[in-house]
Amino acid sequence: MSPRPPPTLEDSLREMFPEEWLRQTAKETGLIKRERKIDPVIIFWVLTLSFGVRLQRTLSSLKREYETESHKTISDSSWYYRFTPELVEFLHQCVIHGIEELAKEPGRKLSKKLENFQDIVIQDSTIVRLHSSLSDKFPAARARTVAAGVKVGVMVSAVANGPKTVALYSEKSAEIKTLKIGPWIKDRILLVDLGFYKTQMFARVEENGGYFVSRIKKNMDPVVVSIEEGMPKTKCKDFIGKPISECIKQLSGKDIDAVVKIAFKRREYKGKQKQDEMNVRLVAVYNDEDEKHHIYITNIQKEILRLSTKI
Repeated sequence: MSPRPPPTLEDSLREMFPEEWLRQTAKETGLIKRERKIDPVIIFWVLTLSFGVRLQRTLSSLKREYETESHKTISDSSWYYRFTPELVEFLHQCVIHGIEELAKEPGRKLSKKLENFQDIVIQDSTIVRLHSSLSDKFPAARARTVAAGVKVGVMVSAVANGPKTVALYSEKSAEIKTLKIGPWIKDRILLVDLGFYKTQMFARVEENGGYFVSRIKKNMDPVVVSIEEGMPKTKCKDFIGKPISECIKQLSGKDIDAVVKIAFKRREYKGKQKQDEMNVRLVAVYNDEDEKHHIYITNIQKEILRLSTKI
């Protein structure tokens, strides 16, 4: 017997979105109130698969695609009036269902080195340009002409091997506003870039039992609490209480593993902000090509995970 060919993208999508589920969801969201010429299953696949690499499709071209797939001729009004808030909610539920199905895929486990953690998640966002006619509702943040856009915040899960959450925000929203920290972060590692850098957020991650890894901002120069690796123990005490920059200058060419103290302000409460501080692990890895240190901070202790280029 010849080997079974691997499933195509369409095969995987049809298994993820069976016809029965699509029809039931169409009824629950109000897309279909009674059986008419518009079939929710066909309209889903037309809207999902007919775009390909083309950036734009007109409603009329989508209508022709629908008529080809359904072998039926429909009036313009039957087609155009189907693009309603109910259709938006139907597609929204489809996206949520797809993300949940991806998370259920078997065999996705973290490596033995990361077995103490439930997952590794990465938060990032991107700007999607919209038609300029939507500029009143979705104004662009930095545009010299009338423009519209939204910020799409996505959290990607290593275990699910895909998106964990997807949310839309105003383009003017700060990156940190797209990340909501809560109990869900427990026993998970959060990876973020400098757009999300905020000590207040790192403190909330730790308080909820989670972990974080981030590059450190250039203007940050935390005070050394202890040096774990990178220099003889007899000299470590010379750097206690001094900025980490002094340590890095004297240890050029060497990796450094230290505990540092970072001061920050808590969220405002009743018009007041409390000053606070937290100890974090700082790992400075020397890069021979750049001839400088790449500096990261985390609350993952080295007994749990060693952050070193030598491992």
